[in-house]
This record gives sequence, structure tokens and C-alpha cells, in this order.
Amino acid sequence: MATVLECIAVPRVSASLTHSPTRLSSSPVSSISARRRLQEFKGLRTAPTRSVGLVSQKQSSSSKLGRGGRIVCEAQETAVEVPAVTDESWQSLVLESEFPVLVEFWAPWCGPCRMIHPIIDELSKQYAGKLKCYKVNTDESPSIATRYGIRSIPTVIIFKNGEKKDAVIGAVPKSTLTTSIEKLL
Repeated sequence: MATVLECIAVPRVSASLTHSPTRLSSSPVSSISARRRLQEFKGLRTAPTRSVGLVSQKQSSSSKLGRGGRIVCEAQETAVEVPAVTDESWQSLVLESEFPVLVEFWAPWCGPCRMIHPIIDELSKQYAGKLKCYKVNTDESPSIATRYGIRSIPTVIIFKNGEKKDAVIGAVPKSTLTTSIEKLL
């Protein structure tokens, strides 16, 4: 036997503009949503896009903001950016480094990769001067991923003196990566 625990109706933007508040609250489902306010999510904002039309003489020469926008994660602006490695810079940055090197293999479409990015940023700060941290976009540099047998992402490989010493596959806790790093320092 199934029981409905709670139901919350969230009207579309167009629906909320066309209906009056009294009409929305007349339905039993809407009255629940009227009593309960959904928590506001803070972390995303919309950035306006530029219009691609001709600017008339009445308008200023500066670009006019168009309709709509794109959603931007505000956390990206505060995150430390771990430098990217490409096919051209791989030899000098990773294999010829005097320090141990942690390399994260990732792709922009990978959810677990986005989960591990902040951990790699923290490790980069924590081991500054002892360890270099880089990331490789497997979509942009597939030859590096193929050379080291990367079959799933995220994969973190630690190099020392140009040799692969340890590999960790998947979105793992910071403690797992710290243990691997401490073995090689």
C-alpha cells in the first residue's frame, strides 16, 4: 500500500505570471506550496548575453545587453585554478619536473571530476613548494590519456622523477590522495 508523504507544486514562471495568487491557492496542491517557501539557492547567477543586432543611432556605441542570459557558477570565480597540461607542455611540466607531480585526468562533462576539483585545489595549496599539481583534459589531449592507459575519469596519477608512481581512480576523499602523496614525499 502506497502513501503520499508530501507533495509540493512549483508553478512555471509563465504560469505564475498569468494566474492570480488567489487562483493558485484555491487548489489543494498549491495551498501546500503557498505555505512552504522553497529555500533560495545561492551560488548561481545569470550573466546577461550581448545582443547581436545592429545598434541604432539613438543607442550608445556600447554593446546593448540582450534578452536571456547564461548561468554562471559563482564558485568558479573564487577557486584556485590548477594549471592545465597539454601535449606540448607535458614533457617540460610533468616528466622533467624536479618536484613530484600530481596530474588529474578529467573532462568537462564528467560529474565526479567536478567533485574532485576542489580537493585538487586544496592539495595544490597544502603542498605548495613540495608538489606540483596539474590537470589534463582528456577530450583535448587524448594522446596523453592513451599513453598512460586512462580508461575512466577522474584518474589522479602521481609522478616522481618522470615515472608513474601511483594512480587513484574515481572521486575519492582528500585523505586517500593525501596518503598517496605522503608516500612519495
